[in-house]
Amino acid sequence: MTPSARVQSAIEVLDLVIAAANSAGAPADRILADWFKNHRFAGSKDKRAIRELVYDVIRFCGPVPANGRAAMLALATESEEHDWLLDLFDGSNYGPAEPAEGEKVAETGFAPAWLEERLAASGLEAEDAIALLDRAPLDLRINTLKAAPDGLDLPEEGEALAVANALRLTTGTRVEQWDAYTQGLIEVQDAGSQLACAAVGAQPGELVIDLCAGAGGKTLALAAQMANEG
Repeated sequence: MTPSARVQSAIEVLDLVIAAANSAGAPADRILADWFKNHRFAGSKDKRAIRELVYDVIRFCGPVPANGRAAMLALATESEEHDWLLDLFDGSNYGPAEPAEGEKVAETGFAPAWLEERLAASGLEAEDAIALLDRAPLDLRINTLKAAPDGLDLPEEGEALAVANALRLTTGTRVEQWDAYTQGLIEVQDAGSQLACAAVGAQPGELVIDLCAGAGGKTLALAAQMANEG
């Protein structure tokens, strides 16, 4: 795929993400996975570029944008780091059309306006707020049902975190290509979620109900704490 075609593809994915956001639909990662499944022509480098563009836009836009094109144009025109994107709105085959004079772009921000107000009222420092625009670190949870932390051999050592069995890797590490990942020895899970599970202190034989389960990551972590007994 050409760079312009990757941008247009990311715009198409963003349209789907926006529609889902307005209707309590699927999360962005699932939408991306389905899009790649239905567009086999996208190679591994194409997929990575499209995925990064989609998430860069999601982080950069505050309120839910009107459409994917307006959102991508916001990133291209408002982010110095991404100003190269504007040249790819060139009207080429499979690429996005050139911007029209006065064409509206999406509103930027680190969160929707209502959430920005509440975060500001909470005393959140500006530096911490701006950090929400950056890519999150890649955290892993060692699946103790299948692996012993001391005996796990990974391509990268990672940084041990405060919560047990948690590791932090360099952002963008392709852990899905690791044997340990495909074998279920490790799971990708944010350290905050792991801390929440540790705070529960679930024990084998107990009954634990996750009333806000999404993809089930915390449920799996709790099951590991309970040794699959409960």
